Amino acid sequence: MTHLDAEHFDQNARAALQDATLRQALRRATDLFAERRARAIGAVEDWEALREQARAIKAHTLARLDHYLTQFADQAERAGVKVHWAKDAAAACRIVAQIAADHDCHRLVKAKSMATEEIGLNAALARADKEPIETDLGEWIIQLAGETPSHIIVPAIHKTRQAIGALFVDQLGIPPTTEPAVLADHARQRLRAHFAQADLGISGVNFGVAETGTILILENEGNARMTTTLPRVHIAVMGIEKVIPRFADLEVFLRLLPRSGTGQHLTTYQSLLTGPSPQDGPRELHVVLLDNGRSRIVADEAMRSTLACIRCGACLNACPVYQQIGGHAYGSVYPGPIGAILSPQLDGHAGATTLPFASSLCGACKDVCPVKIDIPSLLLELRHRAVLSPPPHQRRRPFLERLGFRLWAFCHRGPRRQALLMFLTRLLLRVPGVRRLGPAGAWTATRELPAPPRLPFRRRPEARR
Repeated sequence: MTHLDAEHFDQNARAALQDATLRQALRRATDLFAERRARAIGAVEDWEALREQARAIKAHTLARLDHYLTQFADQAERAGVKVHWAKDAAAACRIVAQIAADHDCHRLVKAKSMATEEIGLNAALARADKEPIETDLGEWIIQLAGETPSHIIVPAIHKTRQAIGALFVDQLGIPPTTEPAVLADHARQRLRAHFAQADLGISGVNFGVAETGTILILENEGNARMTTTLPRVHIAVMGIEKVIPRFADLEVFLRLLPRSGTGQHLTTYQSLLTGPSPQDGPRELHVVLLDNGRSRIVADEAMRSTLACIRCGACLNACPVYQQIGGHAYGSVYPGPIGAILSPQLDGHAGATTLPFASSLCGACKDVCPVKIDIPSLLLELRHRAVLSPPPHQRRRPFLERLGFRLWAFCHRGPRRQALLMFLTRLLLRVPGVRRLGPAGAWTATRELPAPPRLPFRRRPEARR
Protein backbone atom coordinates (compact mmCIF):
# COMPACT_ATOMS: atom_id res chain seq x y z
CA MET A 1 0.00 0.00 0.00
CA THR A 2 1.16 3.53 -0.77
CA HIS A 3 1.23 5.47 2.49
CA LEU A 4 -0.81 8.65 2.24
CA ASP A 5 0.21 12.03 3.58
CA ALA A 6 -1.79 14.64 5.47
CA GLU A 7 -0.97 17.40 3.01
CA HIS A 8 -3.28 15.81 0.43
CA PHE A 9 -6.20 15.10 2.73
CA ASP A 10 -8.76 16.35 0.18
CA GLN A 11 -7.62 13.88 -2.47
CA ASN A 12 -7.28 11.07 0.09
CA ALA A 13 -10.82 11.65 1.35
CA ARG A 14 -12.30 11.69 -2.16
CA ALA A 15 -10.64 8.36 -2.93
CA ALA A 16 -11.86 6.83 0.34
CA LEU A 17 -15.43 7.91 -0.38
CA GLN A 18 -15.36 5.79 -3.54
CA ASP A 19 -14.48 2.64 -1.58
CA ALA A 20 -17.83 1.07 -0.72
CA THR A 21 -16.25 -1.87 1.13
CA LEU A 22 -14.23 0.46 3.35
CA ARG A 23 -17.27 2.55 4.23
CA GLN A 24 -19.35 -0.52 5.02
CA ALA A 25 -16.66 -1.91 7.33
CA LEU A 26 -16.27 1.44 9.08
CA ARG A 27 -19.97 1.95 9.58
CA ARG A 28 -20.47 -1.55 10.99
CA ALA A 29 -17.56 -1.21 13.43
CA THR A 30 -18.23 2.34 14.63
CA ASP A 31 -21.93 1.64 15.12
CA LEU A 32 -21.06 -1.41 17.21
CA PHE A 33 -18.64 0.57 19.39
CA ALA A 34 -21.22 3.33 19.86
CA GLU A 35 -23.84 0.82 21.03
CA ARG A 36 -21.43 -0.86 23.43
CA ARG A 37 -20.27 2.47 24.81
CA ALA A 38 -23.83 3.62 25.43
CA ARG A 39 -24.62 0.44 27.38
CA ALA A 40 -21.38 0.59 29.38
CA ILE A 41 -21.67 4.20 30.49
CA GLY A 42 -25.38 3.80 31.17
CA ALA A 43 -24.45 1.48 34.03
CA VAL A 44 -22.28 4.15 35.71
CA GLU A 45 -24.26 6.58 37.84
CA ASP A 46 -21.42 9.07 38.31
CA TRP A 47 -20.20 9.11 34.68
CA GLU A 48 -20.14 12.90 34.31
CA ALA A 49 -18.46 13.28 37.70
CA LEU A 50 -15.79 10.79 36.59
CA ARG A 51 -15.19 12.75 33.40
CA GLU A 52 -14.81 15.97 35.35
CA GLN A 53 -12.44 14.31 37.80
CA ALA A 54 -10.29 12.95 34.97
CA ARG A 55 -10.23 16.35 33.28
CA ALA A 56 -9.08 17.99 36.51
CA ILE A 57 -6.35 15.40 37.09
CA LYS A 58 -5.01 15.84 33.57
CA ALA A 59 -5.15 19.64 33.73
CA HIS A 60 -3.29 19.66 37.05
CA THR A 61 -0.66 17.21 35.80
CA LEU A 62 0.01 19.06 32.55
CA ALA A 63 0.35 22.36 34.41
CA ARG A 64 3.13 20.76 36.53
CA LEU A 65 4.41 18.22 34.03
CA ASP A 66 8.09 18.84 34.74
CA HIS A 67 7.56 18.08 38.44
CA TYR A 68 5.66 14.84 37.88
CA LEU A 69 8.01 13.61 35.15
CA THR A 70 10.99 14.10 37.46
CA GLN A 71 9.18 12.30 40.26
CA PHE A 72 8.25 9.44 37.93
CA ALA A 73 11.82 9.07 36.65
CA ASP A 74 13.25 9.13 40.19
CA GLN A 75 10.80 6.52 41.50
CA ALA A 76 11.22 4.29 38.46
CA GLU A 77 15.03 4.36 38.77
CA ARG A 78 14.76 3.50 42.47
CA ALA A 79 12.76 0.44 41.42
CA GLY A 80 15.51 -0.62 39.02
CA VAL A 81 14.18 0.84 35.76
CA LYS A 82 16.60 2.40 33.31
CA VAL A 83 15.00 5.69 32.22
CA HIS A 84 15.94 7.36 28.93
CA TRP A 85 14.89 10.81 27.68
CA ALA A 86 14.19 11.20 23.95
CA LYS A 87 13.87 14.71 22.55
CA ASP A 88 12.42 13.56 19.23
CA ALA A 89 11.54 10.51 17.14
CA ALA A 90 15.08 10.01 15.85
CA ALA A 91 16.50 10.02 19.38
CA ALA A 92 13.90 7.52 20.60
CA CYS A 93 14.63 5.15 17.71
CA ARG A 94 18.37 5.39 18.35
CA ILE A 95 17.88 4.57 22.03
CA VAL A 96 15.80 1.46 21.29
CA ALA A 97 18.18 0.27 18.58
CA GLN A 98 21.18 0.80 20.88
CA ILE A 99 19.58 -1.20 23.71
CA ALA A 100 18.87 -4.04 21.27
CA ALA A 101 22.47 -3.93 20.02
CA ASP A 102 23.98 -3.76 23.52
CA HIS A 103 22.12 -6.92 24.55
CA ASP A 104 22.67 -8.68 21.21
CA CYS A 105 18.91 -9.02 20.72
CA HIS A 106 17.74 -10.21 17.30
CA ARG A 107 14.26 -11.65 17.93
CA LEU A 108 11.95 -8.77 18.84
CA VAL A 109 8.24 -8.84 19.65
CA LYS A 110 6.10 -5.76 20.06
CA ALA A 111 2.76 -4.94 21.64
CA LYS A 112 0.45 -2.33 20.12
CA SER A 113 1.76 1.18 20.68
CA MET A 114 0.74 4.43 19.02
CA ALA A 115 3.88 6.14 20.32
CA THR A 116 6.10 3.69 18.44
CA GLU A 117 3.96 4.18 15.32
CA GLU A 118 4.44 7.92 15.75
CA ILE A 119 8.23 7.67 15.73
CA GLY A 120 8.40 5.07 12.95
CA LEU A 121 10.18 2.58 15.19
CA ASN A 122 9.54 -0.53 13.09
CA ALA A 123 11.10 1.02 9.99
CA ALA A 124 14.08 2.31 11.99
CA LEU A 125 14.73 -1.13 13.50
CA ALA A 126 14.26 -2.79 10.11
CA ARG A 127 17.15 -0.69 8.77
CA ALA A 128 19.27 -2.29 11.51
CA ASP A 129 17.95 -5.78 10.62
CA LYS A 130 15.98 -5.92 13.87
CA GLU A 131 12.38 -5.34 12.77
CA PRO A 132 9.99 -6.50 15.52
CA ILE A 133 6.99 -8.76 15.02
CA GLU A 134 3.70 -7.08 15.92
CA THR A 135 1.77 -9.32 18.32
CA ASP A 136 -1.56 -7.50 18.58
CA LEU A 137 -3.77 -9.30 16.04
CA GLY A 138 -4.88 -6.11 14.31
CA GLU A 139 -1.34 -4.73 14.19
CA TRP A 140 -0.01 -8.05 12.90
CA ILE A 141 -2.62 -8.04 10.13
CA ILE A 142 -1.63 -4.59 8.91
CA GLN A 143 2.06 -5.47 9.26
CA LEU A 144 1.48 -8.41 6.91
CA ALA A 145 -0.41 -6.08 4.57
CA GLY A 146 2.33 -3.43 4.68
CA GLU A 147 -0.14 -0.82 5.90
CA THR A 148 -0.45 1.67 8.74
CA PRO A 149 -3.15 1.58 11.47
CA SER A 150 -6.55 2.98 10.52
CA HIS A 151 -7.75 3.45 14.11
CA ILE A 152 -6.15 4.17 17.48
CA ILE A 153 -7.47 1.06 19.23
CA VAL A 154 -8.60 -1.12 16.28
CA PRO A 155 -5.75 -0.90 13.75
CA ALA A 156 -7.44 -3.14 11.16
CA ILE A 157 -10.94 -1.65 11.50
CA HIS A 158 -10.99 -1.10 7.74
CA LYS A 159 -10.48 -4.80 6.95
CA THR A 160 -13.34 -7.22 6.33
CA ARG A 161 -12.92 -10.89 7.24
CA GLN A 162 -12.86 -11.66 3.50
CA ALA A 163 -9.91 -9.30 3.04
CA ILE A 164 -8.11 -10.81 6.05
CA GLY A 165 -8.73 -14.32 4.76
CA ALA A 166 -7.25 -13.43 1.37
CA LEU A 167 -4.27 -11.78 3.08
CA PHE A 168 -3.57 -14.91 5.18
CA VAL A 169 -3.79 -17.13 2.10
CA ASP A 170 -1.29 -14.91 0.32
CA GLN A 171 1.13 -14.28 3.21
CA LEU A 172 0.82 -17.46 5.30
CA GLY A 173 -0.15 -20.03 2.70
CA ILE A 174 -3.18 -21.30 4.63
CA PRO A 175 -6.22 -22.92 2.96
CA PRO A 176 -8.85 -20.35 1.94
CA THR A 177 -11.24 -19.44 4.76
CA THR A 178 -13.18 -16.47 6.11
CA GLU A 179 -14.05 -17.99 9.50
CA PRO A 180 -12.78 -15.64 12.25
CA ALA A 181 -12.02 -18.48 14.67
CA VAL A 182 -9.92 -20.33 12.08
CA LEU A 183 -8.04 -17.17 11.07
CA ALA A 184 -7.38 -16.30 14.73
CA ASP A 185 -6.08 -19.82 15.39
CA HIS A 186 -3.56 -19.56 12.54
CA ALA A 187 -2.41 -16.22 13.92
CA ARG A 188 -2.15 -17.63 17.46
CA GLN A 189 0.06 -20.53 16.37
CA ARG A 190 2.51 -18.31 14.52
CA LEU A 191 2.68 -15.60 17.17
CA ARG A 192 3.30 -18.12 19.96
CA ALA A 193 6.39 -19.30 18.10
CA HIS A 194 7.66 -15.71 18.01
CA PHE A 195 7.01 -15.26 21.74
CA ALA A 196 8.92 -18.45 22.55
CA GLN A 197 12.03 -17.22 20.71
CA ALA A 198 11.94 -13.51 21.60
CA ASP A 199 14.82 -11.92 23.51
CA LEU A 200 13.48 -8.32 23.48
CA GLY A 201 9.95 -7.00 24.02
CA ILE A 202 8.69 -3.53 23.12
CA SER A 203 5.46 -1.84 24.20
CA GLY A 204 3.84 1.51 24.76
CA VAL A 205 2.48 2.81 28.06
CA ASN A 206 -1.11 3.76 28.89
CA PHE A 207 -0.26 5.48 32.18
CA GLY A 208 2.89 6.15 34.18
CA VAL A 209 2.40 6.73 37.91
CA ALA A 210 4.70 9.42 39.33
CA GLU A 211 4.12 8.35 42.93
CA THR A 212 5.52 4.83 42.44
CA GLY A 213 7.34 4.80 39.08
CA THR A 214 4.85 2.20 37.84
CA ILE A 215 3.80 1.80 34.21
CA LEU A 216 0.41 0.37 33.20
CA ILE A 217 -0.28 -1.41 29.90
CA LEU A 218 -3.88 -2.23 28.96
CA GLU A 219 -4.94 -4.85 26.40
CA ASN A 220 -7.47 -7.56 25.62
CA GLU A 221 -5.51 -10.32 23.88
CA GLY A 222 -2.75 -11.25 26.32
CA ASN A 223 -0.02 -10.41 23.83
CA ALA A 224 1.26 -7.45 25.85
CA ARG A 225 1.44 -9.68 28.93
CA MET A 226 3.56 -12.13 26.93
CA THR A 227 5.68 -9.29 25.54
CA THR A 228 6.46 -7.99 29.04
CA THR A 229 7.16 -11.35 30.66
CA LEU A 230 8.83 -13.80 28.25
CA PRO A 231 11.71 -11.73 26.77
CA ARG A 232 14.61 -11.03 29.14
CA VAL A 233 14.69 -7.32 28.18
CA HIS A 234 11.71 -5.01 27.82
CA ILE A 235 11.50 -1.45 26.45
CA ALA A 236 8.43 0.73 27.05
CA VAL A 237 8.09 3.88 24.95
CA MET A 238 6.03 6.43 26.88
CA GLY A 239 4.85 9.84 25.74
CA ILE A 240 5.66 12.33 28.50
CA GLU A 241 1.97 13.30 28.76
CA LYS A 242 1.06 9.78 29.98
CA VAL A 243 2.22 10.47 33.53
CA ILE A 244 -0.37 10.86 36.32
CA PRO A 245 0.35 11.91 39.92
CA ARG A 246 -0.93 9.10 42.16
CA PHE A 247 -1.56 5.37 42.01
CA ALA A 248 -5.12 6.04 43.24
CA ASP A 249 -5.76 8.13 40.11
CA LEU A 250 -5.69 4.95 38.04
CA GLU A 251 -9.13 4.04 39.36
CA VAL A 252 -10.67 7.04 37.59
CA PHE A 253 -9.07 6.32 34.23
CA LEU A 254 -9.63 2.57 34.39
CA ARG A 255 -13.36 3.25 34.70
CA LEU A 256 -13.34 5.72 31.81
CA LEU A 257 -10.99 4.35 29.16
CA PRO A 258 -12.41 0.85 28.49
CA ARG A 259 -16.01 2.06 28.48
CA SER A 260 -15.19 4.92 26.12
CA GLY A 261 -13.01 2.87 23.79
CA THR A 262 -14.52 -0.60 23.37
CA GLY A 263 -17.59 -0.47 25.58
CA GLN A 264 -16.04 -2.82 28.13
CA HIS A 265 -16.34 -2.39 31.87
CA LEU A 266 -12.66 -3.31 32.15
CA THR A 267 -9.98 -4.47 29.73
CA THR A 268 -9.07 -8.15 29.96
CA TYR A 269 -5.45 -7.57 30.99
CA GLN A 270 -3.88 -4.81 33.07
CA SER A 271 -0.11 -5.20 33.32
CA LEU A 272 1.48 -3.13 36.11
CA LEU A 273 5.27 -3.01 36.05
CA THR A 274 7.24 -1.41 38.86
CA GLY A 275 10.82 -2.22 37.95
CA PRO A 276 12.23 -5.46 36.52
CA SER A 277 11.02 -8.81 37.85
CA PRO A 278 13.36 -11.79 37.31
CA GLN A 279 10.70 -14.22 38.57
CA ASP A 280 7.72 -13.36 36.36
CA GLY A 281 8.79 -10.43 34.17
CA PRO A 282 11.70 -8.90 32.30
CA ARG A 283 15.12 -9.12 33.91
CA GLU A 284 15.85 -5.63 32.60
CA LEU A 285 13.28 -2.87 32.07
CA HIS A 286 13.84 0.34 30.10
CA VAL A 287 11.41 3.28 29.81
CA VAL A 288 11.94 5.78 27.00
CA LEU A 289 10.26 9.11 27.80
CA LEU A 290 9.28 10.63 24.45
CA ASP A 291 8.92 14.36 23.86
CA ASN A 292 8.71 14.86 20.08
CA GLY A 293 7.03 18.26 20.38
CA ARG A 294 4.99 17.60 23.51
CA SER A 295 6.91 20.04 25.71
CA ARG A 296 6.12 22.77 23.19
CA ILE A 297 2.40 21.88 23.34
CA VAL A 298 2.49 21.97 27.16
CA ALA A 299 3.97 25.47 27.04
CA ASP A 300 1.10 26.63 24.81
CA GLU A 301 -1.78 27.24 27.23
CA ALA A 302 -4.33 27.52 24.43
CA MET A 303 -3.44 24.04 23.09
CA ARG A 304 -2.22 22.27 26.25
CA SER A 305 -5.39 20.24 26.74
CA THR A 306 -4.55 18.34 23.53
CA LEU A 307 -2.21 16.22 25.64
CA ALA A 308 -4.99 15.19 28.04
CA CYS A 309 -6.00 12.52 25.51
CA ILE A 310 -5.95 8.96 26.91
CA ARG A 311 -6.13 7.32 23.44
CA CYS A 312 -9.52 5.68 23.84
CA GLY A 313 -10.60 6.31 20.24
CA ALA A 314 -14.13 7.40 21.21
CA CYS A 315 -13.88 10.61 19.18
CA LEU A 316 -13.07 8.59 16.05
CA ASN A 317 -16.10 6.35 16.52
CA ALA A 318 -18.38 9.38 16.93
CA CYS A 319 -16.93 11.54 14.14
CA PRO A 320 -19.08 11.69 10.96
CA VAL A 321 -15.97 12.47 8.89
CA TYR A 322 -13.95 9.52 10.18
CA GLN A 323 -16.97 7.21 9.79
CA GLN A 324 -16.99 7.90 6.05
CA ILE A 325 -13.29 7.86 5.15
CA GLY A 326 -11.40 5.92 7.84
CA GLY A 327 -7.98 6.63 9.23
CA HIS A 328 -5.66 6.29 6.23
CA ALA A 329 -7.10 9.35 4.50
CA TYR A 330 -5.72 11.55 7.29
CA GLY A 331 -2.19 10.57 6.31
CA SER A 332 -1.22 10.64 9.97
CA VAL A 333 -0.55 8.10 12.70
CA TYR A 334 -3.31 9.74 14.74
CA PRO A 335 -6.50 10.00 12.65
CA GLY A 336 -9.90 11.43 13.44
CA PRO A 337 -10.61 14.48 15.59
CA ILE A 338 -7.75 13.89 18.05
CA GLY A 339 -5.34 13.43 15.16
CA ALA A 340 -6.55 16.65 13.57
CA ILE A 341 -5.40 18.61 16.62
CA LEU A 342 -2.43 16.49 17.75
CA SER A 343 -0.61 15.72 14.50
CA PRO A 344 -0.12 19.35 13.39
CA GLN A 345 1.59 20.10 16.71
CA LEU A 346 4.02 17.17 16.84
CA ASP A 347 7.54 17.37 15.46
CA GLY A 348 7.95 16.04 11.95
CA HIS A 349 4.31 16.59 10.90
CA ALA A 350 4.56 19.90 9.02
CA GLY A 351 2.21 18.68 6.28
CA ALA A 352 -0.60 18.08 8.79
CA THR A 353 -1.73 21.72 8.82
CA THR A 354 -4.66 20.73 6.58
CA LEU A 355 -6.12 18.34 9.18
CA PRO A 356 -7.83 20.95 11.42
CA PHE A 357 -10.05 21.71 8.43
CA ALA A 358 -11.10 18.04 8.18
CA SER A 359 -14.05 18.48 10.51
CA SER A 360 -17.68 19.52 10.41
CA LEU A 361 -17.33 21.04 13.93
CA CYS A 362 -20.48 19.16 14.96
CA GLY A 363 -19.10 18.67 18.48
CA ALA A 364 -19.73 14.91 18.71
CA CYS A 365 -16.07 14.39 19.63
CA LYS A 366 -16.35 16.77 22.58
CA ASP A 367 -19.50 15.04 23.82
CA VAL A 368 -17.89 11.58 23.99
CA CYS A 369 -14.38 12.53 25.14
CA PRO A 370 -13.88 10.93 28.58
CA VAL A 371 -11.55 13.73 29.72
CA LYS A 372 -13.67 16.54 28.24
CA ILE A 373 -11.19 17.87 25.68
CA ASP A 374 -12.89 20.72 23.80
CA ILE A 375 -11.74 19.47 20.41
CA PRO A 376 -13.89 21.85 18.29
CA SER A 377 -12.37 24.90 20.02
CA LEU A 378 -8.86 23.55 19.49
CA LEU A 379 -9.65 22.89 15.83
CA LEU A 380 -10.79 26.49 15.42
CA GLU A 381 -7.63 27.77 17.09
CA LEU A 382 -5.44 25.74 14.75
CA ARG A 383 -7.44 26.91 11.76
CA HIS A 384 -6.95 30.49 12.89
CA ARG A 385 -3.20 29.95 13.18
CA ALA A 386 -3.03 28.21 9.82
CA VAL A 387 -4.69 31.18 8.12
CA LEU A 388 -2.46 33.72 9.87
CA SER A 389 0.76 31.79 9.20
CA PRO A 390 0.13 29.31 6.38
CA PRO A 391 2.93 27.00 5.19
CA PRO A 392 4.87 28.25 2.13
CA HIS A 393 2.94 26.12 -0.37
CA GLN A 394 -0.39 27.52 0.88
CA ARG A 395 0.46 31.20 1.26
CA ARG A 396 -1.17 32.18 -2.02
CA ARG A 397 -4.86 31.29 -1.90
CA PRO A 398 -6.77 30.75 -5.18
CA PHE A 399 -8.02 34.00 -6.74
CA LEU A 400 -11.72 33.10 -6.57
CA GLU A 401 -11.41 32.11 -2.91
CA ARG A 402 -9.76 35.41 -2.01
CA LEU A 403 -12.31 37.36 -4.04
CA GLY A 404 -15.20 35.50 -2.43
CA PHE A 405 -14.04 36.23 1.12
CA ARG A 406 -13.45 39.91 0.29
CA LEU A 407 -16.97 40.24 -1.09
CA TRP A 408 -18.38 38.44 1.93
CA ALA A 409 -16.52 40.77 4.30
CA PHE A 410 -17.66 43.85 2.35
CA CYS A 411 -21.31 42.82 2.41
CA HIS A 412 -21.33 42.16 6.15
CA ARG A 413 -19.95 45.51 7.29
CA GLY A 414 -23.40 47.03 7.69
CA PRO A 415 -27.09 46.07 7.82
CA ARG A 416 -27.93 47.70 4.49
CA ARG A 417 -25.17 45.85 2.67
CA GLN A 418 -26.26 42.62 4.27
CA ALA A 419 -29.89 43.20 3.32
CA LEU A 420 -28.83 43.90 -0.27
CA LEU A 421 -26.74 40.70 -0.33
CA MET A 422 -29.69 38.61 0.86
CA PHE A 423 -32.02 40.23 -1.69
CA LEU A 424 -29.62 39.48 -4.55
CA THR A 425 -29.06 35.93 -3.27
CA ARG A 426 -32.81 35.28 -3.25
CA LEU A 427 -33.06 36.45 -6.84
CA LEU A 428 -30.02 34.45 -7.92
CA LEU A 429 -31.30 31.20 -6.42
CA ARG A 430 -34.40 31.44 -8.59
CA VAL A 431 -32.25 31.13 -11.73
CA PRO A 432 -32.37 27.51 -13.04
CA GLY A 433 -29.08 25.60 -12.69
CA VAL A 434 -27.31 28.20 -10.57
CA ARG A 435 -27.31 25.90 -7.53
CA ARG A 436 -24.93 23.54 -9.30
CA LEU A 437 -22.33 26.12 -10.25
CA GLY A 438 -18.89 26.44 -8.63
CA PRO A 439 -18.37 25.27 -5.04
CA ALA A 440 -22.14 24.98 -4.53
CA GLY A 441 -22.15 22.06 -6.96
CA ALA A 442 -20.13 19.91 -4.56
CA TRP A 443 -22.83 20.41 -1.90
CA THR A 444 -25.89 20.06 -4.10
CA ALA A 445 -24.53 16.95 -5.86
CA THR A 446 -25.64 14.88 -2.87
CA ARG A 447 -27.91 17.27 -0.94
CA GLU A 448 -30.91 19.44 -1.61
CA LEU A 449 -30.22 23.12 -1.05
CA PRO A 450 -33.18 24.59 0.89
CA ALA A 451 -35.19 27.18 -0.96
CA PRO A 452 -35.13 30.67 0.60
CA PRO A 453 -38.33 31.57 2.49
CA ARG A 454 -40.72 34.00 0.90
CA LEU A 455 -40.55 36.27 3.92
CA PRO A 456 -37.02 37.04 5.23
CA PHE A 457 -36.38 36.47 8.90
CA ARG A 458 -35.61 40.17 9.45
CA ARG A 459 -39.13 41.13 8.34
CA ARG A 460 -41.07 38.52 10.30
CA PRO A 461 -41.47 40.53 13.54
CA GLU A 462 -42.84 43.48 11.54
CA ALA A 463 -45.24 41.21 9.65
CA ARG A 464 -46.53 39.73 12.90
CA ARG A 465 -47.21 43.15 14.34
